[in-house]
This record gives sequence, C-alpha cells and structure tokens, in this order.
Amino acid sequence: MFAERFVRARKASGLSMKALAEKVGLSANAIKKYEHGDSMPSSSNLMKLAKALNVRSEYFFRPTQIEVEGIEYRKRANTPLKFLNKIRSDVLDQAERWYELLDLFPDSAKPINQFTLPSGLPEVISDYNELDEVANQMREHWSLGLNPIQDMVDTFESRGLMVILTHVETDKKFDGLAGTIKEQPLIVISGSQAGDRQRFTLAHELGHLVLHGRLADSMDEEKACNRFAGAFLLPASAVQQELGVKRSHLEARELYMLKHEYGISMLAIAIRAQQSLIITKAHYESLVRSFSKKGWRTKEPGAPYPTETTFLFKQLVYRALSEGYIGESKAAELIGMSLASFHKERKLEVTSDSASSS
Repeated sequence: MFAERFVRARKASGLSMKALAEKVGLSANAIKKYEHGDSMPSSSNLMKLAKALNVRSEYFFRPTQIEVEGIEYRKRANTPLKFLNKIRSDVLDQAERWYELLDLFPDSAKPINQFTLPSGLPEVISDYNELDEVANQMREHWSLGLNPIQDMVDTFESRGLMVILTHVETDKKFDGLAGTIKEQPLIVISGSQAGDRQRFTLAHELGHLVLHGRLADSMDEEKACNRFAGAFLLPASAVQQELGVKRSHLEARELYMLKHEYGISMLAIAIRAQQSLIITKAHYESLVRSFSKKGWRTKEPGAPYPTETTFLFKQLVYRALSEGYIGESKAAELIGMSLASFHKERKLEVTSDSASSS
C-alpha cells in the first residue's frame, strides 16, 4: 500500500525520482526502493517526504483504495501525459477521502442521493436539434424550470453526481473529466477556470451521461454533448425571451449581460441564438469574426463569471463530527488541515475562506 501511494504522490507533485531525492536529501536509489516496495523510509524521512510531496504522512497508509473507471478527459490534444498523471493522482486522492467519509455514515443515514435519468428519453437520437428537448427533459427531471441555474456544482451534487475540483496547475490545458467510482458518476473540473467554462464542462459531461448509447452512428458525441450543454444552460425558450424571436443584430453588451445572468460564455450565447433561429448563420459568422479580431475567443471582455466551488465534502465532515462518527483528528485529516488549524476553524476563530481545504 505504501509503495503505491508513494508513487501516486510523487507523480501528483510532478517531481522525478531524482528531483525528489535531491529535495529531501536522499539518494535516487532509495526513492526507487520505496516505490518498488523493497524498503520503507524511517520516521524522519517519512516526514520529509510527506512535506516535499505536500501530503500528510497518514496519506501513505490510508486504507481506502478505489479506482476511477471509464475516465474520459476534456483536454487539448497537446496536453502532456505527465500533466494528466498529476490530475489523475489528485482526483484519486480526493475520491478516496470522499468514500472514506461516506463509509463512516450508517446505511440509514447515507447523505448522498442516487443519480437518475428522466423516464421517456428517446432511445435513438439522430438529429442535433432533438438535443434541445432532451436538455429540457433533464431540467424538468431536476425541477429546474427555465430560469438561470445559480449554482451548478450544488445542483449536480444534490442530484447524486460527485463533483471534484482539481487545483493542479492547468495552464488552460484541462477542462474536466468524467468517470465512475463504484458505479457512481463522477465529474472533475478545474478549480482555476472561469465559472462559465466550469459550468459548460459540467453540462457537457452531464450530456455524456444522458446521451450514452442513444446517439445514431451519424452523430458526433462531442458535438452532441456541446449542443446539450448549451441547451441545458440556456434553453431555447429562455434565449428567445431574452433576445426576441428574430433579430438582425446582437449587441456585445447584450451578450455580456446574459453571460452574467446565465453563466454561459458570450460566444456560446451567440451559438444558442443561431441554433434557436433568432439570428442567421451569416450574422453568427460575422460575430465570430468580430470576436476573433478583438481577441475575445481567447479571453472575453469585462469581469469573468465567478468561479464555482464545492462545499459539500467539508459540510459532511462537520456533519460526521457533529453526529459523533469521527473525532477532530480524523476530521482534520479528511479535510487536509493541521489539527490546530482545524480546531480554530471549528471554533470560528478563522473563516473557512482563509483556511486550507480539500
């Protein structure tokens, strides 16, 4: 167990065996032996390694072992494997803590709902335009109406989807991934992306879950999930209500205001306007050229849409503590804080925003 976790922590740190050895004052051969399970570090060296790898020493001996299955990344083609290994290691660490926490709750008090799909979804989807109605079915199933979804992460978590935010340095090369753990759907998004990009990734990955096995051979799944995501975030009836049924021109300021109302990018709103036949394809293409010329396809103007985060894990840690399922030491370990810092946060001597958390 130690060797496997040690390798994972080193990969998550991005350090080579040689670089780690130099950082803690050991030989590369010693690091190699630890990774192969041929020897164990002394207590003092274990503390040095934990500090260098930015983990608590308990991490190396955590009993929960899980595997994320069916991982699919939303990434650029040039995203290096080393970077994806760091993402995967971080996700496994967070997911293991999730399941260790959930296992502490008795079966009669499990705090996570089961994810379900709407009944009556079409068995075969052969036209991209059908995806608007599928997105509406999903909204209706979750009782969301047609108004803007204020908190996508909370919406997903309350409907049985595990959402993990990774803060591994992204350099804009990673949007998210989807997978399953013990048959429960998991969605991972970057914690450092702008909120509108996070929300589109969440909706896109939801599209994969909803559309799996339903698309005709002629349909491209990524394109279909993008269409589903846009329709889920901004239904056709909502965009028509906001922009009108027919328009000859859209103002950039209109798109900016709608971005901050619905949490979807300005360009994606323009796409939805064209898909909803509010503007012509020619005007949409004109908008794209204008965005490209102004550099808005790389970075849209004005204040970014606020980044979303998750509070559920920490809330459940405090819930388990309150119910007596765990003590302060275990709660601090699960959250990834020192016991002293956790004690201060628990007593409201520091705010949760200023304390480190998972």
